[in-house]
Amino acid sequence: MTQPRQRVLVLYLADSALDSKVVAWSRYDGTGHDEAMAGDQDSPPYATGLAALRDGWRLFQASTLAQHVSGDELRTGYLKYEFWFEQWPAQ
Repeated sequence: MTQPRQRVLVLYLADSALDSKVVAWSRYDGTGHDEAMAGDQDSPPYATGLAALRDGWRLFQASTLAQHVSGDELRTGYLKYEFWFEQWPAQ
C-alpha cells in the first residue's frame, strides 16, 4: 500500500482577504505528478485564495495580521499576505 502524498500551494495575496488577487505563488508536489516548479508559469494557478478553496484545497495557515510601522509600505523584502493550502490526492 502506498502512502498518501501531500501537495502544498502557497499563495501571496494583494491583501488579507481570501477573495483578493493572487500576486505571487509557489507549488510543491510530493506526489511527483506535477512537474511545474515555482516561477514556471506566467499566470497563477488560481486568481484568488477563495478559488483555491472552491477547487478543494484546504487552507492550513495564513500570515498573522501585524501592525506595520510607518514607511514599511515601501519595503519590498517580503510579501505580507501569505496563505498555505494543501491537498492529499488519491493515489
